Amino acid sequence: MTRIIGNLQEGLLFVISAPAGTGKTTLVHMLCEEFSCIKESISCTTRPPRHGEVNGLHYTFLSEEEFKLKIKQGAFLEYAEVFGHFYGTLKEAVDDDRKKGSHVILVIDTQGALQLKSKVEGSFIFISPPSLSELKERLHKRKTETEESIEKRLSWAHEELKMVSHYDYHIVNDNLIVAYDVLRSIIIAEEHKFRRT
Repeated sequence: MTRIIGNLQEGLLFVISAPAGTGKTTLVHMLCEEFSCIKESISCTTRPPRHGEVNGLHYTFLSEEEFKLKIKQGAFLEYAEVFGHFYGTLKEAVDDDRKKGSHVILVIDTQGALQLKSKVEGSFIFISPPSLSELKERLHKRKTETEESIEKRLSWAHEELKMVSHYDYHIVNDNLIVAYDVLRSIIIAEEHKFRRT
């Protein structure tokens, strides 16, 4: 019997970018909870873990030397340097999940996403906040960043928002439930899209 999603022998690739504090992590976790065939790719990073973050669950934490060795080995599907730390997606992990029929979601920065645009077939989704002032408020509420760090993130968010036209879909997260319904609909529609080979 055909299910809403999870019917493909090889899973699809979805790339989601959004400024920090937009709600992308919450939205992706909601998808993974509803659909067992959706997996979030765990990025590697050289930044230190934040309070409560678990190695291998939230990120794979690597030293800069380890990360650079993996770059030399060609292990990354994409990687980028953001705020002085490296972030990257391991190609092998993504391929393994897709071969098992899982749809894989990469939650990555615009730099990494644009690297991938010409390299892989996937659906590129940008999630933006209702406004930069709303984003600033959300970042303050998180209480995980210094004032200097928040200003850096807001400045970078301003640059990221200029990249929206490079994506296939654009969702404005001014209401979490509506944003989730739109994201969910995109994933379902992409699985059922007729693909000419």
